[in-house]
Amino acid sequence: MPRRKFQSKAFLGDAEQEPKVLICIPAYNEAASIAEILDSMKETVPANFDILVVDDGSDDFTSDICRTKKVKVISHVFNMGYGAALKTAYKYATENRYDYVIQLDADGQHDVANIKPLYERLREEDYPAIVIGSRFLKGAVSFYVPGYKKLVISFFRWLIKLTGHIRITDPTSGLQGLKRDAFSHYARYRKFAIDYPDANMIVQMTMNGYFICEIPAIMHPRYAGESMHSGIIKPFMYIIKMMLSVFIVALRETNRTKKVHYKKPKL
Repeated sequence: MPRRKFQSKAFLGDAEQEPKVLICIPAYNEAASIAEILDSMKETVPANFDILVVDDGSDDFTSDICRTKKVKVISHVFNMGYGAALKTAYKYATENRYDYVIQLDADGQHDVANIKPLYERLREEDYPAIVIGSRFLKGAVSFYVPGYKKLVISFFRWLIKLTGHIRITDPTSGLQGLKRDAFSHYARYRKFAIDYPDANMIVQMTMNGYFICEIPAIMHPRYAGESMHSGIIKPFMYIIKMMLSVFIVALRETNRTKKVHYKKPKL
């Protein structure tokens, strides 16, 4: 398959006046795609945007490629999972006092052109705390999603609506932007599900008073490597674990005092 060209455009602004932004990329055996992503970002994002790759125990050349590209790398000694890699990034961002975190996958599915709109939406006053890039909003550019995956996504939409009282069209999207209050909350002990951080985290943050919104995103099919939900057993186990996790989060947070962190906009 020919290598894809990212739909990226440089965005303007005085870097000296901009807040601290960390672009975090969790990666596991993504040597086939990581170089193209990093090259695209270095050509487009402002100089004050730092890039962090969390290598989750890869046994290929992922870390070596990132270091060759002069990118900050944190390597796990062994593979701990996607959520653990994100948790490491949140801790790093919190300890180094970043204002915003923008996260995208290392397999090339998330076009680097999404960085700019995520950042601009985060910069709006009062809200939101988390911005999710969605494949299913009007204006999004995406790849074919099989019927069974759409069914699973629809089920999670319903779960989130039932327990978190919010409509999210793409609850499994790993393309997100977070303000400091949100990612520093995730960095705390036992505040982030390191196995499958998807719909359960949306419910948790909504019930804690964090406002979450979505924007249309540009996404591509992965052309190398293997999805963490590949096979027959993994997707089934994922659904069961996510269902249990969502209801556990909902029950736990219902018994706590809700703290409103961001005002919802007047629509």
